[in-house]
Amino acid sequence: MGTPDPPPRPGKPPLPWRARLLVGAASALHAASLRRDGTVNRFLLSLFDRTAAPTPTAPVGGVASTDHAVSDHLRVRLFVPEIPGGGGKELPVVLYFHGGGFVFHSAASAQFDDLCRRLASAIPAVIASVDYRLAPEHRFPAQYDDGEAALRWVLAGAGGALPSPSPSAPAAAAFVAGDSSGGNVAHHVAARLPDAVAGLVAVQPFFGGEAPTESELRLRNAPFGAPERLAWLWRAFLPPGATRDHEAANVPAAIRRDAGADRWRAFPPTLVCVGGWDVHQDRQRAYADALRAAGAEEVTVAEYPDAIHAFYILDDLADSKKFVGDVAEFVNRHARQLKKRALDHAKE
Repeated sequence: MGTPDPPPRPGKPPLPWRARLLVGAASALHAASLRRDGTVNRFLLSLFDRTAAPTPTAPVGGVASTDHAVSDHLRVRLFVPEIPGGGGKELPVVLYFHGGGFVFHSAASAQFDDLCRRLASAIPAVIASVDYRLAPEHRFPAQYDDGEAALRWVLAGAGGALPSPSPSAPAAAAFVAGDSSGGNVAHHVAARLPDAVAGLVAVQPFFGGEAPTESELRLRNAPFGAPERLAWLWRAFLPPGATRDHEAANVPAAIRRDAGADRWRAFPPTLVCVGGWDVHQDRQRAYADALRAAGAEEVTVAEYPDAIHAFYILDDLADSKKFVGDVAEFVNRHARQLKKRALDHAKE
């Protein structure tokens, strides 16, 4: 006889009433937009997914933003912070992939526009938020292909849009980051071009697998944790007929199978952000463990015990503020190390 499923975690995550209302509304909207035939009601989503326009000449929160076409289907929104007395200073660039189960949201979604402004100001860095194609209209590997194209665009100088003493100069240091499904995309983009990435920030990355984890069973009633909805999202993203043990979904298992490959020893330094009320937390810790076991240079897990999935978009939460500080410390530390190595190399 099999072991019975663990009971749901008792109680509720410690959220203020406003945050609880926002999370409940977002969850209900997502559920209502997913059709049984595997399509998405994009019109319904458009009514409630509030968007923010770019602000090229009127910075908001000390951060200006501009939209750029990388190709006929791929756009990137650049967020550039104002640096008092910092004219000509080379800033790191963080390529950012928004969350939404591969299905929802865009770089213009207001909550991600605000998050990118907060990160740009706090680090400070140029944030390049990628408007990648969405499932189910565009399945795997479209999102990874878009991410790689966006990274190559940044590495080539972003069409002269980066603040730099030389308009066509490449990024001083390029990082890759993303939350939820965007964290999944960020991992795969970093795995494609590891030598070009100064560091990876995987924020509650969305991974899966056919056998449920303990946290998936225990937190099935937590915000954004319903197993039926998660299964729908994976079916929409993965190739037809693929299971959640596909290498795009079950990333920890894929790394363990490939643990002897040299590419994991060359994988960039990684920060994995894990929330105590996030249904995916077991897979996120397993991801960090798999990278370490495969020989990755540096893997750090930042724990936020009271955090729900997507806590970082709720800017009034203490954990959200701490998260921004943790990302700033990680990016700045590795940007300094990269600059020091470059200077030491130049002296040789």
